Amino acid sequence: MNLQGKKILITGADGFIGSHLTEKLVRHGHDVRAFVFYNSFGHWGWLDQSPDDIKEKVDVFAGDIRDPHGVRTAMKDCDVVLHLAALIGIPYSYHSPDSYVDTNIRGTLNLLQAARDLEIEKFVHTSTSEVYGTAQFVPITEEHPLQGQSPYSATKIGADQLAFSFYNSFETPVSIVRPFNTYGPRQSARAVIPTVITQIANGNKSIKLGSLSPTRDFNYVADTVSGFIAAAESEKSLGETINLGSNFEISVGDTVAMIAELMNQDITIETEEIRTRPKNSEVERLWADNSKAKELLGWTPQYPGIEGLKNGLTKTIEWLSNPDNLRAYKANLYNT
Repeated sequence: MNLQGKKILITGADGFIGSHLTEKLVRHGHDVRAFVFYNSFGHWGWLDQSPDDIKEKVDVFAGDIRDPHGVRTAMKDCDVVLHLAALIGIPYSYHSPDSYVDTNIRGTLNLLQAARDLEIEKFVHTSTSEVYGTAQFVPITEEHPLQGQSPYSATKIGADQLAFSFYNSFETPVSIVRPFNTYGPRQSARAVIPTVITQIANGNKSIKLGSLSPTRDFNYVADTVSGFIAAAESEKSLGETINLGSNFEISVGDTVAMIAELMNQDITIETEEIRTRPKNSEVERLWADNSKAKELLGWTPQYPGIEGLKNGLTKTIEWLSNPDNLRAYKANLYNT
């Protein structure tokens, strides 16, 4: 599908990945409606930091994906939907699982129903590598069993299955992209990379963290964004679930050491119980097989392997170390 001339709705456009995706599509001349979470302050999340020439070209809709009427209004006159809105914090899902069901499952259902009724041409749904749980084999292909090791991942499994069911039942043109651990500028401090960088940037020598042994497949946000666009454009992605990962595995501990080295700091690590997941809920290993993305989308990461991670971390450190950006983070507080 050629996205030129198409009206594109992005849910979660005010968030980390969604704001980067919105900006890239606008810069490429696309017609974008940004669905942001309504608040009485009139804030557009990270889109507030976008350059004026971007904000002037974005059609912003403030609402809540839990409201089917607002969802339908937002989707009118659109051709393509990129659905990124979700509750994603795993610790918060332990004590507020109802809100995850309402947002991640019910919200996704609202969007799918509207997309079906309004005959949307392409619906790209966002999954997560967390649905795999701890790897039973590596690298993880899309055929890996799904394991709900947290309320968050369980609701994302449910949302994924709803999206797939609309493709099977009603021929709704759904594609599911499954990003592995995206990082970069604007990521919230609930994630390990910004947690470490912001603590060091604030002058801390003792860094508070959770478990260091789990491994992750980290992906710079620019790669994840290009994967979304490739999925929207590809006819081969219909009815498919596609991993977006770097096919590179590194432990949290080694990632922390790399960050400290790039920031030229000697640090010690203090493990805090509050930052550690329950034993059976921790996902110990993630490592993506990205061959399907290459085959169906023609997508390969531009920040691959150890050198790609260093390059992406360098850009993330530079952005987070900027005092104007660092002030937006409460580095000394644990973020759920």
